[in-house]
Amino acid sequence: MAKPIRLSHVAHDGKARMVSVSEKEKTHRLAEATGMVMLGEAAFALVVKNKSKKGDILAVAKIAGIMAAKNTAGLVPLCHPIELTKIDIWFQLDRGKKAVHIFSAVEAFAKTGVEMEAITAVSIAAVTVYDMAKSVDKGITISNIQLLKKSGGKSGDYIRRTKPRN
Repeated sequence: MAKPIRLSHVAHDGKARMVSVSEKEKTHRLAEATGMVMLGEAAFALVVKNKSKKGDILAVAKIAGIMAAKNTAGLVPLCHPIELTKIDIWFQLDRGKKAVHIFSAVEAFAKTGVEMEAITAVSIAAVTVYDMAKSVDKGITISNIQLLKKSGGKSGDYIRRTKPRN
């Protein structure tokens, strides 16, 4: 008989709980995530030409993403605070789609994974691009935020095998 699938943050009585990592060993953890910001012609041109009145949109979005990763435990209620050892955020501009593809890589030597930190970094970087370009285009769309891969820990490695949906 197959073991029933349970959500780790749900106790036997159905109430939310923070998972104990007390007995876990520290291991090297890595997670990468991605997301996309679709812009209109004028807003995309501001990003490409770095002509926003608010400053360098991608530089500010990178800093925002890094800050978000470092503060994930304060934003996501049941996340453990983790001492991160690396946070990297980078961008690819897609001229055909007028889109900014955002990528993050987060690492730690910890008892729990860094997937939420990688996803939070991409999410807040995307929101920051929106905030800095919204005066030119209110129709900006944020989409496809997802985990690309993770390594370390009891559940092993994960690599997204399918192309991110556009």
